[in-house]
Amino acid sequence: MNDTSRYWNVLALGLIAGAVTLGTALGEDNTNAPEDSAFIRFCKQDYLLGDWGGLRTKLKDHGVDFEFVYFGAVPSNVGGGLKEGSVYEGAALMLMDLDSEKLVGYPGGHFHVGGLSIHNGPEFSANYVGDLNKVSLLDFPDTLNLWELWYEQKFLDDKISLKFGQLAIDRDFIVSDYYNSLAGITFLNQTFFFPTLAFNVYDQPYFPAGQHALASTPYGTPGVRLRIDPTENAYFQVGAYSGNPDRTRGGTGFPLSEAYGALIYAEAGLKINQSKDAEGPPGNLKLGGYYHTDDFYDEYQGAFVALDNFLVAHGQSPLGIYTTATTHSGNYGAYFLAEQVLWREIGKEDPAQQGLTGFFRVEGAPPDRNLASFGVDGGLVYKGLIPKRDWDTVGVALSYLQVSDDLRRAQRDINTVLTGFGAPPAFSTLADYEGVLELNYKAQLTAWWTLQTSVQRVFHPGARIQQNVPDAWAVIVQTSFRL
Repeated sequence: MNDTSRYWNVLALGLIAGAVTLGTALGEDNTNAPEDSAFIRFCKQDYLLGDWGGLRTKLKDHGVDFEFVYFGAVPSNVGGGLKEGSVYEGAALMLMDLDSEKLVGYPGGHFHVGGLSIHNGPEFSANYVGDLNKVSLLDFPDTLNLWELWYEQKFLDDKISLKFGQLAIDRDFIVSDYYNSLAGITFLNQTFFFPTLAFNVYDQPYFPAGQHALASTPYGTPGVRLRIDPTENAYFQVGAYSGNPDRTRGGTGFPLSEAYGALIYAEAGLKINQSKDAEGPPGNLKLGGYYHTDDFYDEYQGAFVALDNFLVAHGQSPLGIYTTATTHSGNYGAYFLAEQVLWREIGKEDPAQQGLTGFFRVEGAPPDRNLASFGVDGGLVYKGLIPKRDWDTVGVALSYLQVSDDLRRAQRDINTVLTGFGAPPAFSTLADYEGVLELNYKAQLTAWWTLQTSVQRVFHPGARIQQNVPDAWAVIVQTSFRL
């Protein structure tokens, strides 16, 4: 462990200890205590910059709501992976929402616009860990871009909702309501926020170039989503999106082209104990899938082409077995998500909703056109575990991502061809899987300030696709401010 990594470990422990101590002091309930001081009132207000002299509340009462959030993180690789070291990652989230009824008296309308500014050092996973899942949610190239720009209209007492504009798919599909939503991030590994298998629709490294990707945060794309809630306990939704979002700086390309195809998502959900009179702990069961209409290269043949492209890029001679790969029409996958509040300390009237939540998710995709064919993750989150720390969360989660058998078969056959000519094998180990274990504690220091530490063990970083990378230990200290 180098000096930099050791420094960040000590700092992380010190920050969390200080957070718990300060937060406990602020949260003590003493009915005989004097009126809150100016400092305590400052800590309890919703935003760091306050209510703008009452303007913020007045605007919200008239249908105009603003939200500004800053995230800062220091991920460190403290052992294994590609190399040890740390980087700083920062992101500013800017949101505005307009309520049509409060603004102009027209019910059911909602306009939303969101932008993101990301400013990072070298990409952490690509340069330090070598993982597919990405241990940090902020691990993206520097950008300042339009994230979302949409209008939503609800009909029939909110039973039908139509949303259209610039959309991010992970705001509507495979979304958690209880353990890792954008409004309440518990885990910092990307796969627990939005499953890595869904990123199969991206081009694969050194494969023949395609024109498809996924519109997930921080990227959006033109699309439309229809949701129907026939009862309080069930819903169905379907969305259609451009198959290749604009990932350049600015994000205002609004790509709509037959060449990009379309990415279609559909999801049905059962809402457990979420009606007005329900007394039991709530939960969700969600079953869905996606279909991309573009052509995708065959995984087996594409692996031979990818090796040739890699060899040529490094000044070597290609094998030349497959000069191109055949394509498959379309790509698809399916998923199932279950999340359930297992135990509540108090009840539904508790504003902090303290208690234990469990989740389980599984995804699958065909191995003949995808890098990953199977994924599963699950875990537990406890809110309010420490007395007087009602809003803090502690979580543990585990994920497993399995590489396509067609890719493994291609690697095995490539090795056979090379050794048959007396050359060394290209792959010392065959691709298999990547796993992640994350332990996370998030402290609510004030109403507007959080501080959390995530410790992650990454098994087989990169799933041994290109090289046998040692298992890695990653530690992340992340903070957020509501401005």
